[in-house]
Amino acid sequence: MLGKSDFLCIFALVFYIRLNVIEKHIVLEDIDPVVFYGTGNAHLQMLRALYPKMRIVARDNVIRILGDEEQMAHFEEATERMRQHVLKFNSLKEEDILDIVKGHRTKDEVPEGVVCYSMSGRAIKARSENQQRLIDAYNDNDMVFAVGPAGTGKTYLSIALAVKALKEKTAKKIILSRPAVEAGEKLGFLPGDMKDKIDPYLQPLYDALEDMLPQVKLQEMMERHVIQIAPLAFMRGRTLSDAVVILDEAQNTTPQQIRMFLTRMGWNTKMIITGDMTQIDLPRTQRSGLVEALDILNDVEGIGIVELNRKDIVRHKLVTRIVNAYEKFDKTNNSNESINKD
Repeated sequence: MLGKSDFLCIFALVFYIRLNVIEKHIVLEDIDPVVFYGTGNAHLQMLRALYPKMRIVARDNVIRILGDEEQMAHFEEATERMRQHVLKFNSLKEEDILDIVKGHRTKDEVPEGVVCYSMSGRAIKARSENQQRLIDAYNDNDMVFAVGPAGTGKTYLSIALAVKALKEKTAKKIILSRPAVEAGEKLGFLPGDMKDKIDPYLQPLYDALEDMLPQVKLQEMMERHVIQIAPLAFMRGRTLSDAVVILDEAQNTTPQQIRMFLTRMGWNTKMIITGDMTQIDLPRTQRSGLVEALDILNDVEGIGIVELNRKDIVRHKLVTRIVNAYEKFDKTNNSNESINKD
């Protein structure tokens, strides 16, 4: 039988253990917890095996840990490195966890020239000389015009630059806009509320964002207005500060619209204006605001202008052939019109 002194010893031991066991909560901010925990919580199970003296419980984006102070400090440091890894690469592999826990650099540490990473872990970077010129122009100027045919990556790369700014906290929000102009067909009455009516015009912007941000995080950012997507008409009267602002399909703006948009620029803001001169859907009698803006702002300091061409097309190889064929057709057609006028 245990005597009184034995019970006192056990009580003292339990008290000592409890005194040295600390509980903390770690919040996985700005990332998708599913990527961090792994499929079927595989990464979480791996962490439990790597830290056998700690109790690790996860719920939603909060990790509850119990253990001694020294091991907990190591776990917190490793967890933050893993969070930063997921934030940067949108992925986390078992070998990454092992490297981080051991204090090594991971194999995926950002190579030079990468803007950010897609949800599949693919590096998003310049794939042509002119795309690199777009990145350089963005870094060197507060306003950039990127003009070129379909498939040159001007919109996708611009959104990647905006996502990078948001992740690195050099911008507090992303604002994306497009003129609501029908591309050669009458859509007629669109049912639903205002969002339902404008979404068809803005879908390409959603597609790019969904390729770079976790669905849950993207939805949360849109609800908190950290990411805002709106038709050009909704920009009037606003001052856009601490943001990366992108105007897509600017060839379909009127001179009044693009002038209004450009003068929305506030402090600590970068603007990217993209457009394709071969896809102007305005009435023939209406001059494109983008064409006029390029003529007027060509020599203004602090504005970069990048022209992309068919060599920069990064879509299916048929897109390049289609663009080439239409360019040839346009040149022939324009020549015939000039001869007929003479």
